[in-house]
Amino acid sequence: MPARGRSETVSQRAAWIFLAPFLLIVLVFVLYPLVQSTVLAFQQTYGPGTKTFIGTDNFTNMMTDPVFWTAVKNTVVYALGSLFIQLPLALLLAMALNSPKLRGRGVYRLIFFSPQLMGLVFVSILAALMFEKRAGLINQSLHLFTGGEWSLDFPWLESHVMATLILISLWMYVGFNMIYFLAALQSVDDTLLEASEIDGAGPIARFRHVIVPAIRPVASFVVMLSMIGSLQLFELPFVLLDGSGGPGNQGLTVVMYLYQSGFEVGDLGYASAIGWVLAVMLIGLALLQLWIVRRDEA
Repeated sequence: MPARGRSETVSQRAAWIFLAPFLLIVLVFVLYPLVQSTVLAFQQTYGPGTKTFIGTDNFTNMMTDPVFWTAVKNTVVYALGSLFIQLPLALLLAMALNSPKLRGRGVYRLIFFSPQLMGLVFVSILAALMFEKRAGLINQSLHLFTGGEWSLDFPWLESHVMATLILISLWMYVGFNMIYFLAALQSVDDTLLEASEIDGAGPIARFRHVIVPAIRPVASFVVMLSMIGSLQLFELPFVLLDGSGGPGNQGLTVVMYLYQSGFEVGDLGYASAIGWVLAVMLIGLALLQLWIVRRDEA
């Protein structure tokens, strides 16, 4: 064999040897679970050892399952709260902290971003204590600031579970999204802002016609990241509500219902079907976002 051919063969073998660990991990932890979950979605299981093929019954039953639709509704409400409350507030904070006139901007950035340094489980435990009746910090503070008008027995975790989840997530993630918006704002061309100001454009016009087009790619990414994270919500309500969906399943999410179906009820087939429906929702959301971005760029 010529020296050149032998060298290419050795290089190819070396490449496959270096790729082997990665391919093995993908095979064991990605491809095999995907195939297995697809098979399980068409089966009914009674624990890990008993399986019965039932065709599409899992998906049919899901369409008429009121608990599943409650979980979907709660997840959508949470996602809309993230989209219309959390992200606009993050953008406003980013614009405020991007002002060169503001002193101590680095300190404020650290303060708003610092909740990301804590884990979700710790935040959930802390929130459960803060939103307690009577002894909770939230009710105590509101009672004090309103001169006793706010009831110490306000039922945050009994009657306002979703509002509580949105408030906790607001505190947890607004600083995280603010960093993305801040990075995008710092890349806006100052000459365009100065030119628009010279042309008589006010703050709203400059924001609409200069800032928004400049930060649109980052904003699209942040929206997608927020929506995917919202649809996958699990740890926060699971720990906050002690593993349940709360009173009347007010805090039940799709991923929580998947967990309950698979690991509490023991029907891994139904849980796999829920997982695939969630995957289709995420893929559809990603395709919609991609279509919107390409339409704006055209």
